[in-house]
Amino acid sequence: MARQITVGIDIGTSQVKAIIAEGALEQGHFSPRIIGAATAESKGLERGYILNAEEAAESVRLAVNRAEKTAGVRVRRAYVSFGGIGLGSIKAEGSVAISRADMEITERDLAQVLEAAEQSIPAASILNKRIINTIPIEYKIDGKPVWGDALGLKAQKLEVKALFITCLEHHLAELIKTVETAGLEVVDVVAAPVAASFVTVSKKERRVGCLLADIGAETLSLIVFENNNPTSLEVFPIGGNDITNDIALGLKLPLEDAENVKQGGIARTPYSKKKLEEIVLARLGDCFDLVETHLKKIGRDSLLPAGVLLTGGSASVSSVKTFAEEFLGLPSRIAEIHFGTNEKNRMRDNVWATACGLALLGFNAGEKNGFSGSSRSGLLPGSGRGLAQKISRLISQILP
Repeated sequence: MARQITVGIDIGTSQVKAIIAEGALEQGHFSPRIIGAATAESKGLERGYILNAEEAAESVRLAVNRAEKTAGVRVRRAYVSFGGIGLGSIKAEGSVAISRADMEITERDLAQVLEAAEQSIPAASILNKRIINTIPIEYKIDGKPVWGDALGLKAQKLEVKALFITCLEHHLAELIKTVETAGLEVVDVVAAPVAASFVTVSKKERRVGCLLADIGAETLSLIVFENNNPTSLEVFPIGGNDITNDIALGLKLPLEDAENVKQGGIARTPYSKKKLEEIVLARLGDCFDLVETHLKKIGRDSLLPAGVLLTGGSASVSSVKTFAEEFLGLPSRIAEIHFGTNEKNRMRDNVWATACGLALLGFNAGEKNGFSGSSRSGLLPGSGRGLAQKISRLISQILP
């Protein structure tokens, strides 16, 4: 029997992370396990943008090679994340008349109503952008909301409200070029916050409403969930490196010492702890002011019962959780990665969330073998309802 193996590659501004995972059956239940994980320093990137594809490709190649050595396998295909400040989202609505004479809703109707929603997006809003993921938020039949799957129901009219996740088209092209230059085929591209949510946001949190905030090296990514679906996604050009730079300037420390101090370590020269706290809180204030403004924009400020989940490299700063609670007026916690059922196989550091989510996606995409496969036809735009089905399966199988 062929081994079921998938690969997730998270190309971040500071690090490229590669996860190789294998599907396994434990006590009759599917349980993925990580067989290879490695990082490499990111080169040729800024704020999530790939500025030098050759340098970035070498970083990807190095991370994958290291993961392959650990796993003892060679890989040829991968799921890849798209992050950076070119990432965003647009909501749109569409409607179609049911095509069959017996009024039963088919896969064709579901595809056509998503196409109608996409076509309703104003041209100016999507200029120079590409839709990478399409996620239905709500279906209606004859004006009434559908609870569950609309497929197979009967109606005269089908409506949908969908979230279209977009990125800058030329940056997407550079991302694909980078991975292919590294010697890998891109199976699919998924927005980094969506991928991270696969292994961090529980079923209950998705249902009642929550915010996942990823504080990366140079970007702050937000994704909001309600009624089991993502409802908003945004990325801002601010991150942990800004905190480090502020500490270096304010305390007159070398950058290496400033980074160590930010993470709770000790510098080689003395500094004022009070001034350090003031510097960190000032920059965190800038971060969470952007979060609060976004929540107000979508009408969800102080209205997410499951609160804020924090992930990313700078989520480990000691005051982040407390500051988020005080600033946003919402319960907050550091996100944990849920990947399989084996406690020994668990990733402790949530900076791996995006790569783990990408690897997990492959097990729900009908993949037989992670080593080879068809061309990336259908890679772009995103597969719409198919992605939503994968998300649903992921949450039901893996998360509490």
